Amino acid sequence: MSYFLSKLLRLNRSSAVGAVGIFAVGSTLLCSDNHTNSRTFVHARIPLPLQDISWLTLATPFDLLPLHLPSFDQHGILTLSSYRVNPVPSSDISKETSGGVNDESKPSKVTFGRDTIANAAAKVGPAVVNISIPQDFYGFATGKSIGSGTIINKDGTILTCAHVVVDFHGTKGSSKGKIEVTLQDGRTFEGKVVNADMHSDIAVVKINSETPLPEAKLGSSTMLRPGDWVIAMGCPHSLQNTVTAGIVSCVDRKSSDLGFSGSPREYLQTDCAINVGNSGGPLVNMDGEIVGVNIMKVLAADGLGFSVPIDSVCKIIEHFKKSGRVIRPWLGLRMLDLNEMIIEQLKKKDASFPNVNKGILVPMVTPGSPGDRAGFRPGDVVVEFDGKPVESMKEVIEMMVDKVGVPIKVVVKRANDKFATLTVIPEESNLSL
Repeated sequence: MSYFLSKLLRLNRSSAVGAVGIFAVGSTLLCSDNHTNSRTFVHARIPLPLQDISWLTLATPFDLLPLHLPSFDQHGILTLSSYRVNPVPSSDISKETSGGVNDESKPSKVTFGRDTIANAAAKVGPAVVNISIPQDFYGFATGKSIGSGTIINKDGTILTCAHVVVDFHGTKGSSKGKIEVTLQDGRTFEGKVVNADMHSDIAVVKINSETPLPEAKLGSSTMLRPGDWVIAMGCPHSLQNTVTAGIVSCVDRKSSDLGFSGSPREYLQTDCAINVGNSGGPLVNMDGEIVGVNIMKVLAADGLGFSVPIDSVCKIIEHFKKSGRVIRPWLGLRMLDLNEMIIEQLKKKDASFPNVNKGILVPMVTPGSPGDRAGFRPGDVVVEFDGKPVESMKEVIEMMVDKVGVPIKVVVKRANDKFATLTVIPEESNLSL
């Protein structure tokens, strides 16, 4: 069994549909810090199919003192933690936090015309803010860290990227310093970081105003299709009130496509011009609703920008409101979605491999993990999870929700078609280890 599993892990990417990743639930951390003066570039290696691009680059112009970013391995490749976030039940953060949410059952009624982009920008524009943090080196001013954000509640709640307002120290972070928030009308406020999740790179900043502030409406990223028009707003290169337009290139760009391992993540890919300073700014649909948070771009190519889908962001905010942090259940299993090609190859390597036409393979179990204690074995094929048949990791992740500490029944099929029913109790993942 161990032989054919080792062979499987060396399969060409084109034959292994469905990424193998440590099963933890949460969100993805990617950075694109924004500063002025001297420029430093952070690289992350890209496998096929983006190999012709050479590098996924997070353009980061530093001042004199480089800020802390996620850790690097010995080869200088950016090491990222990738986790999927599950929704928190009985909470409607979208309706509570913003002026409303697009009804997913109702398609957009916008007819594209000469004023469509301008009208969409006008709806969100007043709520887009500039976020700057003065930087110093032993008491000497060295410039400012610049980013963008969006007011999503009239009380001054601002959505932005964590790396804009937080210094990274491994998996933990600390405030960069005094946060200056400048509105479109020129008013300046001092902001405070209310919540920040380094692994999703999402943060909430709060400012206090004596009068209600303009707010942007949260839409739904699930309504987007490739080819839909979107606009990116923010303060690229410190140029406030900037609007760029483009189309959605991909609605579910996988983290594995970008060369990042871990649990599967999905991004919105657009060809909007997204540059240094756009980090934390909104991606907006033609209804004038936020559908994503701009987070990174490919430097060595034009029209390759990526945003965190707003639906994922809303789930993160739900966790913030309920627990003050993002809770990520952990099983300690690696999982792989099975398809006909993979099953055929595994059967050729080992005739005892169970007869299945779908399911989720467990090629590795972390010693001492909840999965290990529950009795999972390398080579198990998960066919039923929490009483429901499953075919993909995505289904399992969605079923996890907030089940930390809750026993879950799992049915697996093993070599020679033997079934086993296991009880696993998820733990909250400790990302600081």
